[in-house]
Amino acid sequence: MHQEAAESLIQGLSEPCPAGSSQTQVTSAGHTTKRQSISDHTVGKDLQSTRTGQRQSRGMRTRLGCLSHKSDSCSDFTAILPDRPNRALKRLSTEEATRWADSFDVLLSHKYGVAAFRAFLKTEFSEENLEFWLACEEFKKTRSTAKLASKAHRIFEEFIDVQAPREVNIDFQTREVTRRNIQEPSPSCFDQAQGKIHSLMEKDSYPRFLRSKMYTDLLSQTQRRPS
Repeated sequence: MHQEAAESLIQGLSEPCPAGSSQTQVTSAGHTTKRQSISDHTVGKDLQSTRTGQRQSRGMRTRLGCLSHKSDSCSDFTAILPDRPNRALKRLSTEEATRWADSFDVLLSHKYGVAAFRAFLKTEFSEENLEFWLACEEFKKTRSTAKLASKAHRIFEEFIDVQAPREVNIDFQTREVTRRNIQEPSPSCFDQAQGKIHSLMEKDSYPRFLRSKMYTDLLSQTQRRPS
């Protein structure tokens, strides 16, 4: 019995200790001490971190895959049309949709063009550029001085300030000019920043939108529609 107990003790000491647990050690004087298995604990943390990173990576790939799939059709566009999708597609003529390719400003002047372009920008994670441009257009219509000031600060905090929730891509100088402008707000205080974003969308996102399957599918639908 004493021999079995000794063998059991030796076997217990020789087995690896689970990550984060304590390990018993017999000293030369016959005393027992406990020490933390630091290496096992570190390995456990590294493994957990690796698994978390893998899950996040899989999630991002899935999200990007879904967005890529959405950008291959006009389903994303019809989901956010200003009115009922079927009615809107009936109202949208091939001639109107084709004119969106004439210029960026023609696209922005058409409510269905704005809706389609917004849907496309969402697949590129850059819809804040269009939202900022639209907010500036609405801001210019403000007549009340009190509302002008509150709206100016709200637009700046949402789109222009450093680490704003929907920060647009403008240079430091333009940001600071706009910061000074809103101290004495006027309908034109965002003109420089709005112009920069308009130019960015016109040169970058707009050509890609015209080449996108979303836009070509939309044209095809209007062309196939019975007259």
